Amino acid sequence: MSLALALGRRGLGRVWPNPAVGCVIVQGARIVGRGWTQDGGRPHAEVVALAQAGDAAKGATAYVSLEPCNHVGQTGPCSQALIDAGIARVVVAITDPDPRVSGAGLARLEEAGIAVTRDVLALQALADQVGFLHRVTLGRPMVTLKLASSFDGRIATGSGQSQWITGPQARRRVHALRAAHDAVMVGAGTVRHDDPSLTVRDLGIDRQPVRIAVSRRLDLPLMSNLARSARDIPVWICHGHDADANLRSTWEGLGARLFSCDAHGGHLDMRAVLEALAAEGLTRIFCEGGGMLAASLLDGGLVDQLVGFTAGIGIGAEGLPAIGAMGLSHLQDAPRFTLRDVTPVGPDIMHVWTRA
Repeated sequence: MSLALALGRRGLGRVWPNPAVGCVIVQGARIVGRGWTQDGGRPHAEVVALAQAGDAAKGATAYVSLEPCNHVGQTGPCSQALIDAGIARVVVAITDPDPRVSGAGLARLEEAGIAVTRDVLALQALADQVGFLHRVTLGRPMVTLKLASSFDGRIATGSGQSQWITGPQARRRVHALRAAHDAVMVGAGTVRHDDPSLTVRDLGIDRQPVRIAVSRRLDLPLMSNLARSARDIPVWICHGHDADANLRSTWEGLGARLFSCDAHGGHLDMRAVLEALAAEGLTRIFCEGGGMLAASLLDGGLVDQLVGFTAGIGIGAEGLPAIGAMGLSHLQDAPRFTLRDVTPVGPDIMHVWTRA
């Protein structure tokens, strides 16, 4: 099952709206087939592994990181494929809460006389599938918030200089994190001030994440990197209902997809934004700021994972803080996270936190 989970992770950021699943087929003491969900979500892991195993699948055990599907979509159900292949036993990490599956896939296997073992390495599988599970059960994607800052929590000097606080190794790790998410999201201020490309570079990646800008007024530079490349790499923009109609038409003409979302108090409702993105199939979003967007997500309880890169540099109180104002008066109201990992990355420190 550990191998099945590792195989499944290869699909993170590449298979949405489907879950990233791995499958290993074992005959006796020998692995005869292995697979993971392919780019775009098809074919499924079980189909790939069964094709590799061929006739050796008969009487074998299949280890699958998520309950096999039981519904007919673009292809037939994987539960039936396992039955037809003559699999004798199926071991799953977790069940699938999708109403089209939700235990029915395992029930079909058991009705066919296949032995089923549940909840093997379930906690690891839950961590891997949190994006898919959030979309199905909460109606929003998983959100990872990335902050790269000085050790006093600043992301730029008072004059706005920000390149580069962290070193090249940390920036390369950020590209790997982008690749493991369906989309990269930034606020309008980041687009205006930094003109980011938000692409994965120098890693040999052939499938780019969706690039999302959050801008209530849709006042983004029309000569920005995002605007110039919108026809080549997807750009989605979430804006308010009151955004200028001419700007909407212009951005659509450039190739961007636009999503009109509710706003409160002059800012977009980030829960409504995430729900709109989930409805389009996104399961994992990597947010790279800026400070106001970070504060809005944190204040709304919408951040599932924090990834911080801290550099050994002090900028001082006049520098730009990593997180904007949240209006907190009491510590008990502050969102808290649990430390999961600390890793040196070149001259910097990477620390990963999950919501407490």
